Amino acid sequence: MSTHEKTYTTKANFMLHGGDYNPDQWLDRPDILADDIKLMQLSHTNTFSVGIFAWAALEPKEGVYNFEWLDKVIDDIYSIDGRVILATPSGARPAWMSQKYPEVLRVNDARVKQLHGGRHNHCFTSPVYREKTQKINRLLAERYGGHPALLMWHISNEYGGECHCDRCQGAFREYLKKKYNNDLKTLNDAWWGPFWSHTFTDWSQIESPSSIGESMVHGLNLDWRRFVTDQTIDFFENEIVPIKELTPDVPITTNFMADTHELIPFQALDYSKFAKHLDVISWDAYPAWHNDVESTADLAMRVGFIDDLYRCLKQQPFLLMESTPSMVNWHPVNKAKRPGMHLLSSIQMVAHGSDSILYFQWRKSRGSSEKFHGAVVDHDNSSDNRVFQDVAEVGKTLEKLSGVVGTNRPADVAILYDWESNWALNDAQGFGLKTKRYPQTLVQHYRAFWEKDIPVDVITKEQDFAAYKLLVIPMLYLVSEETISRLKSFVAGGGTLVTTYISGLVNEHDLTYLGGWHKNLQEIFGINPVETDTYYPEDKNTVSYQNRSYELKDYATIIKLNGATVEGTYKEDFYANTPAVTSHSYENGKAYYIGGRLEDQFHRDFYQEIINDLELQPAFSVKHEKGVSVQVRRAPESDYIFVMNFTEKKQPITIESLVKDVVTGEDVSGELILERYEVRILENKK
Repeated sequence: MSTHEKTYTTKANFMLHGGDYNPDQWLDRPDILADDIKLMQLSHTNTFSVGIFAWAALEPKEGVYNFEWLDKVIDDIYSIDGRVILATPSGARPAWMSQKYPEVLRVNDARVKQLHGGRHNHCFTSPVYREKTQKINRLLAERYGGHPALLMWHISNEYGGECHCDRCQGAFREYLKKKYNNDLKTLNDAWWGPFWSHTFTDWSQIESPSSIGESMVHGLNLDWRRFVTDQTIDFFENEIVPIKELTPDVPITTNFMADTHELIPFQALDYSKFAKHLDVISWDAYPAWHNDVESTADLAMRVGFIDDLYRCLKQQPFLLMESTPSMVNWHPVNKAKRPGMHLLSSIQMVAHGSDSILYFQWRKSRGSSEKFHGAVVDHDNSSDNRVFQDVAEVGKTLEKLSGVVGTNRPADVAILYDWESNWALNDAQGFGLKTKRYPQTLVQHYRAFWEKDIPVDVITKEQDFAAYKLLVIPMLYLVSEETISRLKSFVAGGGTLVTTYISGLVNEHDLTYLGGWHKNLQEIFGINPVETDTYYPEDKNTVSYQNRSYELKDYATIIKLNGATVEGTYKEDFYANTPAVTSHSYENGKAYYIGGRLEDQFHRDFYQEIINDLELQPAFSVKHEKGVSVQVRRAPESDYIFVMNFTEKKQPITIESLVKDVVTGEDVSGELILERYEVRILENKK
């Protein structure tokens, strides 16, 4: 697909604005439900996710159903020209089911069955749970599949976790039998079975990893994580059978996540595999704005990285399925967004490819764990408070952005993210146990382009490398022969490739390559990395590059040259004056190796050289200071330019072309002043 073509992923040609609506919590308050419909109009919202945790309200007793309340809610939303994203309720089963069918309860890695409570603690393998979810989903599809308000399906909610019950152990063994052609010798070879006498002689001896007696069989650990992803997807596929049968033209999604403690991609599931089973990617974003450990611009950059990763999983616009208009209730400190930040943070999502701004939640719960989580409607039930007015402002702005819907973002630069490599690296008992930080390292490289407004696709290993001029693969610890061959073809065909320390060390089974670095990697990069030195936190070194000195910490690779050109050298330690940064021309392309973890300024200067060589350009040029971000979405007739001030002060910008302000309708050019947290949305007609 050309990046200039439009893709209406939800078959809607307008920006979705609204969010999770839980009327099932207010069924005894018809006055509240009536107020909701009025407030939806005042807030300029148009789309609501309904039924996510409503199983107990839909089926209060086994086989006894109550859909009448949901009928009215959907009809009422449609009466104000609203749309519904209808959820399947499998994320939180009713108590009667746990009581009557205890097999649906999850077993933790200590082999202890969990009690009813919380949510997302069901067994993905349980035949009973699979049967019950299919049945309720069929009833929903039969009843609402033809409703004109139905925009898309929201399957379950935030899939995650794992079960270690006997059924799941059996499913794991069946997964392994299929993977290894029912041959235990092949499995033992892949897992390096003789180590510590871990050779298996019968399939029944294999169990999932446990925190009681930590597994040292890294191949087993890696395959278990793969199994958890595959079993989660298999459960999802079971859920959607009646939905695909009865509503084949209604798109489906499920909401992906980011790590809740540090804003990095969710680690427990391989979303690159899951994405293939969805029509639309959606995710739940909750950055801790105004925190005390990083600047607003640094946090915005990390948000942009995840946006670009999730957008690229299907190379089409994604949906922001959940966000907060104010604060959450589960950060260590739950700080409110400052004036201006809600519009700015919302528009950033649009700038990086979202066709929606949706919230958790529409109305605050009165009780339980989310009663203080941010919402559009607070406990005061008022449209006059600051948060509600901020939401209305976002809604009014989104109503002017229908031309952006369905558009993508062009990029000549790609950074490769790989879930399996990260799993294996984190499991590796080596290097620095606290300093591996694979996702954070990729973000460090991403920064060099984000600060220069150079668009970046964050891709996975299955995607087309040839679509890019520059491919960056930092710390790609696990890499298969197939991927190495594709990297070789990419460089041979004229691509520029950058990799770093701790790359290319193990194959897809987490077994090291023998005979030094893989021969194809040695050919591409013209080097052989022979040793990795790991630093204590207080250890430092210096690298000389382009007549400047840069600080190095955490890792340094000792490099043997095999045809490469030395671009930078270490200045200290027993490998002083040896190569630290190299380049190598291979056939029609070029490959760079960065041997150590270097400071941000090195990446700015290093990538600026490559940007110059490859003539990489921003999608639209705006002169600005650090902390202002310019992102572009490209439509067939226009470029939509988002200029965002992520700093705490006013910032001057200069626009050399004559463009139109989408919000005000005014023509704009020359020097402008952006207020703190201000965003300008511009249109450049072609």
